[in-house]
Amino acid sequence: MPDPYQPKPRDKFTFGLWTVGNVGRDPFGAPTRPQWSPAEIVDLLGEVGGVHGVNFHDNDLVPIDATDAEAEQIKRDFAAALKRNKLRVCMATTNLFADPAFKDGAFTSNDAEVRAYALHKTMRAMDLGAEFGAEVYVFWGGREGVETDASKDPVLAIQRFRDAINFLCTYSMDQGYGYRFALEAKPNEPRGHMYFPATYAYLALIPSLAYPEMVGVNPEVAHEHMAGLNFTHAVAAALEAGKLFHIDLNDQQFGRYDQDFRFGSADVKSAFFLVKLLEDHKWDGFRHFDSHAYRTADRDDVIAFARGSMRTYLILRERARQWNSNTQVKKLLRRINRTSSDLARLGTYRKSHAETLKAMDFDRDRLSGRSLPYEQLDQLTMDIILGVK
Repeated sequence: MPDPYQPKPRDKFTFGLWTVGNVGRDPFGAPTRPQWSPAEIVDLLGEVGGVHGVNFHDNDLVPIDATDAEAEQIKRDFAAALKRNKLRVCMATTNLFADPAFKDGAFTSNDAEVRAYALHKTMRAMDLGAEFGAEVYVFWGGREGVETDASKDPVLAIQRFRDAINFLCTYSMDQGYGYRFALEAKPNEPRGHMYFPATYAYLALIPSLAYPEMVGVNPEVAHEHMAGLNFTHAVAAALEAGKLFHIDLNDQQFGRYDQDFRFGSADVKSAFFLVKLLEDHKWDGFRHFDSHAYRTADRDDVIAFARGSMRTYLILRERARQWNSNTQVKKLLRRINRTSSDLARLGTYRKSHAETLKAMDFDRDRLSGRSLPYEQLDQLTMDIILGVK
């Protein structure tokens, strides 16, 4: 019997070169895995099976100090690996955080030459992504922030960031790349205080851009959970605004450092509601796993990590379908949701509607006495997630 949770390319699951290629280094310890070449990482993903595509930062693919000849050979090997494994590049991004030149930010740096270099590097990285057919271009401002507010005017920093995104949108249009830009927020780490710390901050910025239709967001589970926020609500806000251009799936214990755990491995209930949201609203974007295997993992366990990421999503997708079709769930939802076409009509403002609402009498005791069986619904949800319903 075929495995119902076997991923297929049409599921649009993607991984980054930096995710499955993570060498197991942490702030307190040296690497525990070898550095695989981009082509070797693509071959590993081909071995995993069911993967749709692979993503990269510019320097994941081509080292920052590579010669032109070295870069061309790396790109040839990478392209051949993509072809033999039937994978594609879906998203690209720029590393504007690792090099010491960006120690005080990239687009928001106080140094005009650093800001110019950040644009230079990003344009070249956009060229590289376009060369491999990337559709989405992500911006994570890993160093866009401060340790002390004495160092920067935050209003000026926001203006500088906006100017950079406007510049790069125009560059993409001039080159005919057709990129959709996705802005990725993070509350802290590696800077003490990050600009645009949560998805909502970028959703507020986007309407002020020169080309807001080109720009959306790339929310990440771990980044919202680090700050104790509800990730599903952040994704819902992006969906409702039509700005969910990409998503990073992983997992994270609340309030910890950036753990980048396998999707669903730390908070399966939150993962369930996220998957349910994406599937209920038929979101058709790339589902990128921005996570990495435990530092203890060898190559075989990295493959297990990648397979597990996709498998958990597919299991939760099936559980979400069960939840939606469950008779008890439907019965509880009917009790909880009280609709009225007359009251809905009054909710659209007209002077007469306002006068009608102001003149109405409401029985507060009756309203407060209505049953809301949320405990029953939540336990039923747990039963479905755990597979006993």
